[in-house]
Amino acid sequence: METLIIVIFILGYLAITLEHNLKLDKLIPALGMMAILWALVAFGIDNFMNWFNSAEHKLIDGFANFTSDDKHHLLEETLLHHLGKTAEILFFLLGAMTIVEIIDYFDGFATFKNYIKTKNKKKLLWIFAALAFILSAIIDNLTATIVLITILQKIINDKNTRLWFAGLIIIAANAGGAWSPIGDVTTTMLWIGKKVTTLKLMEYLIIPSLLCVIIPVFIASYMKPFKGNLDFNDSEVETPQNKHGAIMLYLGLSAIIFVPIFKTVTHLPPYVGMMLSLAVVGIFAEIYSRSQFNISHVVDIEGDDSQGFHSPVHKSLSKIEMPSVLFFFGILMAVAALESLGMLFIGAEHLKTIIPNTDVVIMLLGVGSAVVDNVPLVAASMGMFQEPIDSHLWHFVAYSAGTGGSMLIIGSAAGVVAMGMEKINFFWYFKNIAWLAAIGFVAGALAFMFLRNF
Repeated sequence: METLIIVIFILGYLAITLEHNLKLDKLIPALGMMAILWALVAFGIDNFMNWFNSAEHKLIDGFANFTSDDKHHLLEETLLHHLGKTAEILFFLLGAMTIVEIIDYFDGFATFKNYIKTKNKKKLLWIFAALAFILSAIIDNLTATIVLITILQKIINDKNTRLWFAGLIIIAANAGGAWSPIGDVTTTMLWIGKKVTTLKLMEYLIIPSLLCVIIPVFIASYMKPFKGNLDFNDSEVETPQNKHGAIMLYLGLSAIIFVPIFKTVTHLPPYVGMMLSLAVVGIFAEIYSRSQFNISHVVDIEGDDSQGFHSPVHKSLSKIEMPSVLFFFGILMAVAALESLGMLFIGAEHLKTIIPNTDVVIMLLGVGSAVVDNVPLVAASMGMFQEPIDSHLWHFVAYSAGTGGSMLIIGSAAGVVAMGMEKINFFWYFKNIAWLAAIGFVAGALAFMFLRNF
C-alpha cells in the first residue's frame, strides 16, 4: 500500500509540473491526488506500521499494535489537525488577496507610477528592482510582479526592452518575498507553521535577499539592454484617476504589515489579524465607494440597486484566484498524508545518511524549486526536519525555496505570471536571465552561511 501511495503522489506531482504540456490546471491533479491518498490511507490503516504525530513531531510508539477502532479514530484526529493547519494558511491568503484586490479596485497601485521620473534605463532598472523588492515583501511576490509589469507596459513601448526589465523584476520580487513572512506562500507556510518568527526571519534573510537582487541588477545595469534612455513622454506616466487610490494603497499596505505585529502582541494565529485588517480596509472601502449594504444586497446612495456588484468588498472577493487557493489546499493535504504515515520523517533520516551536509540538501531544494513547484517542496521539508523554531535550517529553507525559483521562468509564481503577461519565451529567459538569477542565489546562500555564525 505504501508503494501505491508513493506512486500516486509522484504521478500527481508530475501532472502538476507538466500542467502547461497537459493543458490541465494544476489544481485538478492536486485535489485528485489529495483525495486518493487519504482514501488509500483509510483503506490500509490496519496494515500500516508507522504513524507520525504532527503535534509532537515524532513517530507514535506501538502504533502497529493499536486496535482497528483506535487507528481509525487517530486517522480522523490527524485529518482534522491537518485541515486546521491548512485552513490557517488558506484564510490568511484569502484575506491578503482580498485586501490587494480592494486596493486595485480603487486603482491604488497606479500611485507607484508617480515615482518614475527618469528616462534613463539604468536608473529605471534600479527603481523597478527596489519597488519589486519592497512591494513583494508586503503584498507577496506574485502581486508585486503583476503590478510592476502592468506599469512597465504603460511606459515602455519596445517589447525586447520590457522582457529584460520583466526578467529582473522576477528576480527582485522573489528575493523580496523570501525575507518577509507575508512575502511568499512558502515563507508564510513556515511562519504559520511556527518554524520561523517575523523578527528572526528578517534578521537572518534581509542581507542574503538583498545580495540576491543587488548583484544581478548591478551586473545587468552594465549590459547593453539597459544602456541609454527610454523613448516615452512624461505625460504618459499618469496619476491615479481615483481620488481615493493613494489613501487605499497606504491603508491596505499598512493593514497587511499590521498582521505580524498583531500576532506578536496577541499570540493569536496570523489569519485572525488578517481578518481584522480586512474588516478595517473593507469599512473604508465601503465608505469611499459611497454605498450602503446589508447581508443580502448593496444599494447605492444615488439609488442604483447594484445587487452587490458595486460593493468593492464583494467585487474584490469575486476576483480572488480560487484555483490557486484550491491548489494550495490540495497539495498541502496531500503532503500531510505522506507525513502522517511517517514517510517524510523516515525519508529524511535516509537522506541525512546519504547527504550528511544539510546545507547541500537545502540548496538542492532551492534548485529543485526552479523545476517543480516550491509549495510541496517546502511542505515536505516541514515534515522531514524536526528542528526547533527559528533554527537556521528553516531560514535557509525559506531563502532557498523563495529565491531558487528565479532560475527558470516556470520556477515561481512571479515567473509564470510574467511569462503570461509578456509572452516570455522559456529559452529566452534561460539564456539571458537564468545565469543572473543563479549568481544572485549562490551569493545570497553564501552570505547566509557566513552570517549565521555571528
